[in-house]
Amino acid sequence: MTQGTRTGEGKIALVTGGGTGVGRGIAQALSNEGYVVVITGRRSDVLAAAAREIAAESGGVVRAVACDIGDPGEIKDLFDTVRAEFGRLDLLVNNAGTNVPPVPLEEVTFEQWSAVVAANLTGAFLCTQQAFRLMKAQEPRGGRIINNGSISASTPRPHSAPYTATKHAITGLTKSTALDGRVHDIACGQIDIGNAATDMTQKMSTGVMQANGEIAAEPTIPVAHVAEAVIYMASLPLTANVLTMTVMATKMPLVGRG
Repeated sequence: MTQGTRTGEGKIALVTGGGTGVGRGIAQALSNEGYVVVITGRRSDVLAAAAREIAAESGGVVRAVACDIGDPGEIKDLFDTVRAEFGRLDLLVNNAGTNVPPVPLEEVTFEQWSAVVAANLTGAFLCTQQAFRLMKAQEPRGGRIINNGSISASTPRPHSAPYTATKHAITGLTKSTALDGRVHDIACGQIDIGNAATDMTQKMSTGVMQANGEIAAEPTIPVAHVAEAVIYMASLPLTANVLTMTVMATKMPLVGRG
């Protein structure tokens, strides 16, 4: 793709959880498309290394800003930095998230539950709230928010109550954001990802528990396929929106009875 046809030329994007895995893949794709990309996460060293490598490949501007996505004060500081340095935000990708070990529901501790809710749901809400404030006030106004829902937003795995509950809630947040954002020219959509090949999904190749209690290996897909889908969603004019999209390994055991 030539520089003149890059869909993100001159636009500002923020990707939470952008230093590793799916978030990093999305950040790379956005940078390749001409976006100025801000990546955030808790580990400043990981972020800094990712920003350097993404920029080296794309030749673009990539800014690393460390932030605990579960801390309201740090999120405010993050968006204050975006506003101060770039003056606007065109795209927020709520990608950051965490999980707990797959244990029976009754063995999940309150601390584990609270940590997953804070990272997966509360953090996405707080970032959306800050993005609304910025996107409503900027000229031209408006922007787009894309939430990482995961296929767990509709179908759980065994022993995944905290993660599944938060991802189901992300669907509600997506719909409310899409509705409340209309009047402000803010579009919101959700991408549900199934088995993207990252460090978190390495165990898929050796076997994970299925709904019937068996252990089975599952296929994965390259993160690049997910990133391409996000680029499509982000490339639309604000008068059009992909409300939900599922990108998954074709042969993963999702469709059908477990």
